[in-house]
Amino acid sequence: MFTGIVEELGKVVSIEPAGTNGEAVLLTVDGPLVSSDAGLGDSIAVNGVCLTVVARGEGTFIADVMKESLDRSSLGALTPGAPVNLERAARSGGRLGGHIVQGHVDGTATLLSRNPGDNWDVLRFGLSPQLSPYVVEKGSITVDGTSLTVSAVSAPGAEDEFFEVSLIPATLEATTLGGLAVGATVNVEVDVIAKYVERITAVSRARAQDGTRA
Repeated sequence: MFTGIVEELGKVVSIEPAGTNGEAVLLTVDGPLVSSDAGLGDSIAVNGVCLTVVARGEGTFIADVMKESLDRSSLGALTPGAPVNLERAARSGGRLGGHIVQGHVDGTATLLSRNPGDNWDVLRFGLSPQLSPYVVEKGSITVDGTSLTVSAVSAPGAEDEFFEVSLIPATLEATTLGGLAVGATVNVEVDVIAKYVERITAVSRARAQDGTRA
């Protein structure tokens, strides 16, 4: 589990094909802080995607990235030299500075616009109809591994659905979001509690309809 509080801005060192069919890759990332105490099998979130450490180097770590992660996230578009947001798994008993983040990306979004202000930047992202029910104003959302508060969201059923976040200078400086260009693709993880509520409600309704016990 993660909190969405980015610990370090890392950099992609290399991306090498892995496996017999070449559908997986070995991702080498430069991140001296997060790799300093990383052990084999430990979890590190890279742009919000939970990855497993399979090897360590001097200030670097290597992770296996399977096809599922490449297909469902923006990791497949990374190139050597690209900056990435890094966070180690949360320690038991530590402060939960952001919100509950699993590192299981639900999909991607596209940056539609960014409006700089004196004290913050407002970023608007396009949102797929599949994810929009889980996003609410003042709720939490994870964008490229960064825990953010939704400052605005499109009306239900809008033709072009979106959500907005307002980023303070500290977030702009400490994460990749500060240099994100319009048109860029980001990884999005919605609040897991909303997904559980939806599932429980759907099961209860189905059982009620067929007369079984809820």
